[in-house]
Amino acid sequence: MSRRVLPYRSPSEDVVVAEPWRLVVDDGEVPLPEALPHWDYRMDLALRRTVRVDLDRVRTQCGLPEETVLMLATVWTASGSNLSGPGHRTRLSDRGVRVVDLEVRLPGADLGGLLVLDTALVLAERRSDGRPSSPRRAGSVLWSERESVRLQGDAPQFPMAVIDFANTSFPDGAAWHLQISGGLESATMGSLLLLVNEQNKVTAAAFENAHKPRAVDQVVLSAVYADAARIMIEYALSHEDFSEESDYAEDSLGATLLSLFDQLFPDQSITDVRLRRLRSPAIFASDLQAAVKIFEVS
Repeated sequence: MSRRVLPYRSPSEDVVVAEPWRLVVDDGEVPLPEALPHWDYRMDLALRRTVRVDLDRVRTQCGLPEETVLMLATVWTASGSNLSGPGHRTRLSDRGVRVVDLEVRLPGADLGGLLVLDTALVLAERRSDGRPSSPRRAGSVLWSERESVRLQGDAPQFPMAVIDFANTSFPDGAAWHLQISGGLESATMGSLLLLVNEQNKVTAAAFENAHKPRAVDQVVLSAVYADAARIMIEYALSHEDFSEESDYAEDSLGATLLSLFDQLFPDQSITDVRLRRLRSPAIFASDLQAAVKIFEVS
């Protein structure tokens, strides 16, 4: 954690001891990993951590009166949805060492991309009776820490829904269907939707267990993501204006497809891959299968 230079007195870093974030799963808790490659938008996240704050030392080192009320707060930000919000807030008005259990529950529909968790100890109320060098404004940060987890790994990520294909025009026996709508300039979040057939118990269970997949779940998820990547790449190549020179908006479908192409075919041009798909579709299919590393599960 880097030390920020603040325009007022701040305490030493050891006045706050924050344990690592933990991910709450069905059978307990696990350390929060750097990435959740099988996360999807149906997966809500529950996170916990314990933080110990030496309130007396904080107030003394900041030049604040003994009755100063502090607050320990968390804020989350998700790059994939461009959303952010408060996670947990606890007012600290007592003295001594306070142990605070933070818990954050985040709806999967609000997340995506890089999830950033900021934890901060702040001044809860405005003070006018501290020393001239002391923090005065409500919200003044006395200590902070940032941790992140990537919710989009190597697999393409998009909104999804589990439905009964019997009530749709899709074949009853199909396990999933990736729906793509709109042009390359359309927003990715509104252009992609992965539909999973609830009648296919194996596939539906794989996504239910995506936060902690079994061996069979990993195989199923690998197959789904490989097929989704194939559909997305073929959709991109079918557009003549899809090229390296295209300038797509950051959150557009074109930008997402271009990023996926660069990930799967880093040393090849779009023109070469497009020609190979037209002239040798079987070879193209095998190349794509190798690029997505199908069934390479941990």
